Amino acid sequence: MSEKDLLLQSIKDFLTPKMLKYALLPFIISIIVMYILFFVVAGVGVEQLGTMHVESSQTTIQNGIPHTETMEAELEGSAIMKFLMSYTITSWLATFFIYIIGGFLTIYLSIFVAIIIIGFLTPFVLKELHLRHYRDIEMVGYSNPIHAIFLAIKYAAIMILLFFLLIPFYFVPLVNIVAINVPLYYFFHKMLTFDVSSSICTKEEVKQIEFFNKNNIRVKTLLLYLVSLVPFAIFFGAIFFVIYLGHTYFLEVKKIRNI
Repeated sequence: MSEKDLLLQSIKDFLTPKMLKYALLPFIISIIVMYILFFVVAGVGVEQLGTMHVESSQTTIQNGIPHTETMEAELEGSAIMKFLMSYTITSWLATFFIYIIGGFLTIYLSIFVAIIIIGFLTPFVLKELHLRHYRDIEMVGYSNPIHAIFLAIKYAAIMILLFFLLIPFYFVPLVNIVAINVPLYYFFHKMLTFDVSSSICTKEEVKQIEFFNKNNIRVKTLLLYLVSLVPFAIFFGAIFFVIYLGHTYFLEVKKIRNI
């Protein structure tokens, strides 16, 4: 099957009633949760702008002796906000930074939400694919909950380490866009391929597939990751990711087993 045919078949499978049902509920739940988090974070940011500590000092000389007077004040809520919002540019910049940062964090947090969804729904999605297209291929699988949790912790730890190692690159324009996405892509790639492959293949088959198709699979997961950066796409597309990669692994296992 060509890559074009594989993509078209994945889209057809995704648009079936059962797959849309799998996709719809997580989509709704994720949207509600992420928007609540987004506005809470943005609200906290605005509230923090609502308080400013002001300190000033003045030195005077009386009878040749210097006297220093210090004044401290705390501008609360409406005072500082009225001051900021009284200037169009300041108002625009404050709102822009709060919501652009909140939106940025929301997108990346949504990737983790999608990965959790994928983990729970992958077996059901792959079983449906198996019934529709691959009844002649036995779904062996090799993982268990403890192993899955261990790998998730391992991949998360490596991702966090990468975040720290790449800090110097975050200050280089354009390069920082790539640098900040490398750790997240690593975690996305590892978890997605593990969830799918561990439900279909044996360990030996996974090693063979990774050896002969490593670059092909990486290109696919990279494209899926880039799609996930589009706002809202990840919520509804998580199930499609599993379908698309599931077809890939089923076809590779079919080749290995000479079915």
